[in-house]
Amino acid sequence: MDSKKQPHEVLDSIRQQKLDAGLQPFKLVKYFSFSSLGVILIFTLFLSWIISNHARRVMLEQSEEYSLLLAENINQQVFRRFVLPAVVRYGGIALSNPEQFENLDRIVRGVIQGLKIDSVTIYDSRVNIISYSTVADLVGKKDVGGVEYKKSLEGEANSKFIYSGSVFSLLSVTPAVSCQLRTYIPFRQVRDEGESGGVVMGVIEIVKDLSKEYANIINLQARIILVSAAVMAVLFLVLRTIVSRAGKIMEAKALERLKLEETLNQTERLAHLGTMVATVSHEIKSPLGIVRSTAEILEKRIQKVAPGNEHLARIIVDEAMRLNRIVVEFLDFARPQKMHLEKGNINEIAEKVLAFINPMLKEQQIVLTTDLALDLPAIAIDRDQLYRALLNILLNAVQAMEGGGSLRITTQYQDDKRRIAILIRDSGAGMTEEKAAQIFEPFFTDKNKGTGLGLAITRNIIESHGGEILVESMPQEGTCFTICLPAG
Repeated sequence: MDSKKQPHEVLDSIRQQKLDAGLQPFKLVKYFSFSSLGVILIFTLFLSWIISNHARRVMLEQSEEYSLLLAENINQQVFRRFVLPAVVRYGGIALSNPEQFENLDRIVRGVIQGLKIDSVTIYDSRVNIISYSTVADLVGKKDVGGVEYKKSLEGEANSKFIYSGSVFSLLSVTPAVSCQLRTYIPFRQVRDEGESGGVVMGVIEIVKDLSKEYANIINLQARIILVSAAVMAVLFLVLRTIVSRAGKIMEAKALERLKLEETLNQTERLAHLGTMVATVSHEIKSPLGIVRSTAEILEKRIQKVAPGNEHLARIIVDEAMRLNRIVVEFLDFARPQKMHLEKGNINEIAEKVLAFINPMLKEQQIVLTTDLALDLPAIAIDRDQLYRALLNILLNAVQAMEGGGSLRITTQYQDDKRRIAILIRDSGAGMTEEKAAQIFEPFFTDKNKGTGLGLAITRNIIESHGGEILVESMPQEGTCFTICLPAG
């Protein structure tokens, strides 16, 4: 497979590179816009995490303060209402005695009644065993107290915050939300003035369920995330719409600028080329006229001196005339003639051209069909120039049907666009889309003879009238040229 690129592919590649280079600043803005949106979203999620953590910490601190106060109250009530009376009545504390246990349980439950406390547990100070608990199954269990129990035995009140679940718990992806606060304080003797003594008699544990409060914090975090995501989604859609529209506008502007640059470059090249062609053609035209005149004189003399050989001089005359036509064509392209506009009818010019090429059509067995509109308004045209433009197109059509075919010419007035259209359709060999895009370029030709300026001159003539010329063609399906001229 040939890896070499065709010229048009190289040209398209260069144009695409220039277009991409022109859009590069906008692409950077687009990139930074979407990146900034992503950064804002990440920051919002991080902020929601900070808010939820802060709310959780505040909830812990408030609940811990409340539990410590409650524990102190229980300490006071149990010591005054249970320990002292039990020592006086029974001579000591023995919770294995059902009567003492019931008295302690009644006092504790009276203190925590209506306070949303899950359990109150009292540990023995001598052995890590639960001496009392509002949860009957825990009484008598050993080695349940952990680090917090040991800290309390040393006189330090402390708390433990146990929680599980997250925002994903709302989607049933992770375990359900739960939160529990366990507060431990040393159970001390109470002096007459109400202050705690130095002797630690045990450890009081208060368990409080904060699952509802923690669930509210999770819901707050979820709402922050959802609102942020919704706002980001709306901003994303709005930004995407703006960027998409701006991208199309920028691309259209860049493409328009690129085409304008190409047009200006081509115009500049053609201007230089036209100057060179005009200079060379002018220099050739005068000597060529002398050669032709001399050959005509030579032809007459040969007829007298050497009859039968005058065809040699005729060849010189014919070639000189052919070269003269080429030179004239070069000059017409390099220095287009000034338009002499006057009111005229398009149909009259079309009929005149058809009358001229009719013998050629019969010779090549080409069937001509005409559909000339009768309601065409007279418009400002240069008859000679427009005649030449139509002739160039018709000659190309004839040359495309060497083995015969059909030729159709249509004229019509397009009232909605206020213009006259001339359609010239042939059944010739047709051409590819790539070739159709190049046929109006100067010096483009796929024929063995000709300058490739005929259609370029034709386009100049049509555009000088303020019109446009279009071509539609498919290989083996013929070609259609459409000339549109303003009618007002």
